[in-house]
Amino acid sequence: MKDFEDAQIADFLRRSYFAVDGLWFVKAEERFGFEEAIALDEAVWNVMSKIQARKARELLAVTGNSVANLARAFSLKLTAERYHYETRTDADANAVQFAISMCPWYEILKSSNRTHIAEIIADRICKREFAGWTREFGQDIEIEFQGRLCIEREQCDKCTIVFRQRA
Repeated sequence: MKDFEDAQIADFLRRSYFAVDGLWFVKAEERFGFEEAIALDEAVWNVMSKIQARKARELLAVTGNSVANLARAFSLKLTAERYHYETRTDADANAVQFAISMCPWYEILKSSNRTHIAEIIADRICKREFAGWTREFGQDIEIEFQGRLCIEREQCDKCTIVFRQRA
């Protein structure tokens, strides 16, 4: 029976992906405590970023290790997860900036009244996950966070991530 649109299937899988991430974290937290749950989450996202980056490369037929190739693959992740973002590439294409105005993970924290852990998530999960993407595109790319929506809410209306070719 194939009565479903691709968009319905994608939405179902996306929602399941977010739900299982939150559910396993809450269950790990109940059983082992917050610190152990966040340590497990770090380990999971360290590997997940590698899996996602490699799959994005495959789906997009990206073969090189340039900042532009990383940006294209990373854009697939952000789009699939329904981030709201804009990109800007510098004149010589050695850096790409992602300005994220809506993070679905932060929205989930808000809806579950868990924004008090947002800074920990940003520092220990997001940084590790996004750095994992850079590693998959070679050792010559670095990542910089310039303001984070979920932490600096009073001063910042977006999370800015820059992927840059090392000089």
